[in-house]
Amino acid sequence: MSLKLNLGCGKNPMPGYVNVDKYGTPDVRHDLEAFPWPWETSSVEEVVLNHVMEHLGQSSDVFLEIMKELYRVCAPGAAVRIWVPHPRSDDFLNDPTHVRPITPEVLSLFSKKKNESWIRQGGANSPLALFLDVDFEIREANFVLNEPWSSQLSGKRISEAELDNAVARYNNVVKEIRLVLAVVK
Repeated sequence: MSLKLNLGCGKNPMPGYVNVDKYGTPDVRHDLEAFPWPWETSSVEEVVLNHVMEHLGQSSDVFLEIMKELYRVCAPGAAVRIWVPHPRSDDFLNDPTHVRPITPEVLSLFSKKKNESWIRQGGANSPLALFLDVDFEIREANFVLNEPWSSQLSGKRISEAELDNAVARYNNVVKEIRLVLAVVK
């Protein structure tokens, strides 16, 4: 049977997963900022972090350790599903427990393929995957739009380019980012 983790489950346990949280009565009570995590190396096939990562790793050192532990416990090809509020959404900005913005660009720093490409191009991006010896590939990155942006895009009243411009200029265009990472080992 494959091991699936619902990390930071809060009051939202998922059937078929080991539900983990620092508080309450989950299946496993564990602080995700305490290392090592209580799972064997390469033992986890799937991880869900539903509105959790933005609460973790206020210091860079702790955040990098979380990424290393996540990589360590995941099996080759494991899926890591991450949902976070967009960092320019009021949902992110108005919660004092949100300590770290998570974006596709942040998580791409943990891809060896991306790191190697940036090095070849002379880029200034931090090659964290190479420094930490972790490797995550982004398989999906989807944005959940707020209204009226969602209706305007679906009704073709704005173009993708206009939406991209709005995302770059305004708060509350994107409500949530949903990502799926694949573990490369």
